[in-house]
Amino acid sequence: MLTDFSTSRPSTSVRSSAAPSSTAAPAPTASPKRSHDDAPDTAALFARLAELDEGPERDLLRDELVTAWLPMAHRIAGRFRDRGESVEDLRQVAALGLVKAIDRFDPERGAFESYAVPTITGEVKRHFRDRMWALRVPRRVQELRNRVRVARRELTQNPGSPEPSVADIAAHTGLTEEEVTAGLEALESFSTLSLDAELSAGDDGYSLADTLGSTDASFDVVVDRESAKEGLRRLPERERAILYMRFFEDMTQSRIADKLGISQMHVSRLISRSCARVREEALGRRHGGRGSGTPTE
Repeated sequence: MLTDFSTSRPSTSVRSSAAPSSTAAPAPTASPKRSHDDAPDTAALFARLAELDEGPERDLLRDELVTAWLPMAHRIAGRFRDRGESVEDLRQVAALGLVKAIDRFDPERGAFESYAVPTITGEVKRHFRDRMWALRVPRRVQELRNRVRVARRELTQNPGSPEPSVADIAAHTGLTEEEVTAGLEALESFSTLSLDAELSAGDDGYSLADTLGSTDASFDVVVDRESAKEGLRRLPERERAILYMRFFEDMTQSRIADKLGISQMHVSRLISRSCARVREEALGRRHGGRGSGTPTE
């Protein structure tokens, strides 16, 4: 009976006839296996890019490299999904990191993937650190937050593990309890609650804004009175009487002039001078002294 060997691989047939299968050496590979399918072999392109000066040819080659490595950037962006940012935006940030990696890469210092992965990952992490916090938190507190978050996950990874206390987290991380407390508070700072959010589901529901106080205008009045008190005490008795009649009894300047037996113009000058003096002392432009200028008849 005839056997059809048309689909057999010649290399396999040769190895089988040359030596037993138990002693057959593995066939050499053409190139080392890369860690991911989205890591293309672009060593020659990077070597050429390093030799080119700025210009259209270099820009085209750079775009070609970006296109070749973009799937890897998208894969890295996918690691950060479900953290409050859209996948499309994450891919844009990762693509920016890829461009930076290509521009800064030196082909003589190793494989591009080894350089690009931490560069792109760092760019995405910086995006979360600088852009995604609804409430601005110092970097030191953000780092505390991350350490506390990881510690809580490690301490509760076994089923039935109780929620760790501040002291437990401090012992696990080597942080002080004050630092752990700051990190726990920062866990709630990544997102904020709208002032219009309903805090009660009942018929008498109210929003967060309803619980906040409003500015009391009387505070300004108290501050003004306390500021002017000392200046008013330093005024001559007749000037204090004129100000009282004008601003507390609501008397006109003409009535004040008739009551004191002086001209209305004189009353006007005394009021202006007294108010200016009190204002200067209240604003701190006078540095002591009773002042002069006792009015003359």
